[in-house]
This record gives sequence, structure tokens and C-alpha cells, in this order.
Amino acid sequence: MYRRIVHIVIVLVGAVSIGLPVSPCALGGQRFTDNGDGTVTDHQLGVMWAKSDNQGDIGWKQAEAYARYSFGLTVGNQYTNWRLPTLDELQSLYVTKPGYNGYGTDCGVQTKIVSQINLSCILVWSSDEALGSHMAFNFNIGNPFTVQSYDISGCRVLPVRNID
Repeated sequence: MYRRIVHIVIVLVGAVSIGLPVSPCALGGQRFTDNGDGTVTDHQLGVMWAKSDNQGDIGWKQAEAYARYSFGLTVGNQYTNWRLPTLDELQSLYVTKPGYNGYGTDCGVQTKIVSQINLSCILVWSSDEALGSHMAFNFNIGNPFTVQSYDISGCRVLPVRNID
């Protein structure tokens, strides 16, 4: 175990000394940084998330437009390239730790998302599709599924953007 730790430290020090970027997570830092402007940086994925969802039911087309064009205006228009997250990105926010019950949402259902991000309900639209239908991630049970375009109850948008 000691040899493994020494090896990791040597690799990280070497990477930093030659100018390679090293995530704060690799250096023992936190995965998330609250930017204080309605956004949260995710050092593990190299993305920036909205700190909270749009706070109301929304269809997929409207969610995509909100992420691309409207959300950036709410955080001072200082960042660009906002988009809908992929299912993999959303899955990475789901907490599977035994004993973690999550928190209650405005729609009355428990959600198991990381504490740095606030959801008002459990379903979050993704950019992914399956069998011609758009997909959302369920933060209550931890599974993605297709949602019919007319059934938007509980669906939210959580914009994300690549940092680099």
C-alpha cells in the first residue's frame, strides 16, 4: 500500500512539474467547487453545472432551448456552450452510497443527487435518445428512461457546459 501511495505522489508531482494539467480531485481536492454565481464546477468530469434546475415542468425541446440560449443569461452571460447533459454525466451525479436517502424535492419525491446541486423534482432531461424518444434520468431510482413528448410532469433541465 505504501509503495502505491508513493508511486501516485511521484506521478502527480512529475505531471505538475512538466506543466500537465492535474485535476484538484487527483490532488485530493473536492470534486465540486461552488462558483458563487449559480454554477458548480465538476473537476472530475471537466464540466460546469447549473447549481439548480429550471424549477418547473418543461418539455424536451423547451429544455434544450433553455440550456442553449436562456440559462447563460441567468449567470451573467460570462459562459458559453451550455447544453443538455448526457445520461453518463447525469448518472455520475446520482448518489449510490448505502444509507444516503437524499432530500425531498418541491414535487414531494426524494432525490439522490450530489448535495452541491439542487433539483425541484426527480426527472432531468438528457441529450440522449432511444428508439426515437428523448431520455431523462430519474434521480429517485437512478435509472434513465424514455419520456413521451406529451408527458412532461416532473421533467426538469439542468444545463451543463464543457470547461475546456
